[in-house]
Amino acid sequence: MNLVVDIGNTLVKLAVFERDELMRQISVEEPREAHFEQLLKGGRAERAIVASTRGEMPALVELARRYADRLLEFTPGTPVPIGNGYGTPATLGRDRLAAAVGAATLYPGRNTLIVDVGTAVTLDFVSAEGVFLGGCISPGMSMRFRALHEYTAALPLCDASAVEPRLVGRTTEEAIRFGVMNSLAFEIEGYIARMEAQFEDLCVIFTGGDTKFFAKRIKNTIFANCNLVFCGLNRILEYNASEEHLD
Repeated sequence: MNLVVDIGNTLVKLAVFERDELMRQISVEEPREAHFEQLLKGGRAERAIVASTRGEMPALVELARRYADRLLEFTPGTPVPIGNGYGTPATLGRDRLAAAVGAATLYPGRNTLIVDVGTAVTLDFVSAEGVFLGGCISPGMSMRFRALHEYTAALPLCDASAVEPRLVGRTTEEAIRFGVMNSLAFEIEGYIARMEAQFEDLCVIFTGGDTKFFAKRIKNTIFANCNLVFCGLNRILEYNASEEHLD
C-alpha cells in the first residue's frame, strides 16, 4: 500500500494506492492524525511520498512518516522516470512535474499537453520521447475574479457559474462571470490549436479542481483526469522504491 500526500496551494490531498490503483482519497485544509487513520483504515502504508508546492513542510512530512514504513520526500533532486528539459528544474513546481510523469505513464509514446486548471492555470508539454519540456503559467479562475474585485473600486467579487457562459452578459455580475470564464476558455482553446499545428497526434489531458467548468466545453479535450498528479506521484514513488532515496 502506498500513501501519497500532495500539498497544493489551497488544499492538502491524500490518497492510498494498491499498486497502480487509486483506492481512496480525501482533501483537507489542514491534515490531522484522524485524516490519515481514516484514509488508511487504521493501518499503515508500506511506502509514502510527500510533495509540496508551498516549499518545505517538515511538520506534515513527519506526520506522514508516522503512517508509513518508508518515506520519500519529493524534491528537485528526486529521480523521476521521464526526462526533464526544464531550464530551471529547482524552481519547477512539484505538481507540474508529477502531472507530467502521470501523463507519460498513462499515454506513453505520445506528444501530450497537460491543461491544469486550478489556483493557477498551467499548460505543460511532454514529448513523445518522454521528456518534460515546460509550458506556460497564468492566473487561475478564482485569482482572476479576485483581481477584478480587489483592483477596482466598484466591481463585485463573483465566482464561476455552472450555466454555460454567454458572449453577452446583461448585468455587471454576468459580465464579470462570463468575461472571466470565456477569456479562460478562449485562452486554452487558442493554446491547444497552436500546439496541434506544431505537434502531430497531440494528446490533451485536463486536470485540476476547475476542470469541470471547461473540459466538456472545449471540444479539443480528449481526456480529463483529476487524479493525474496523484498518478504521477505514485509512479515516482514506485520508481524510487528499489533505490536508496526512501528513508
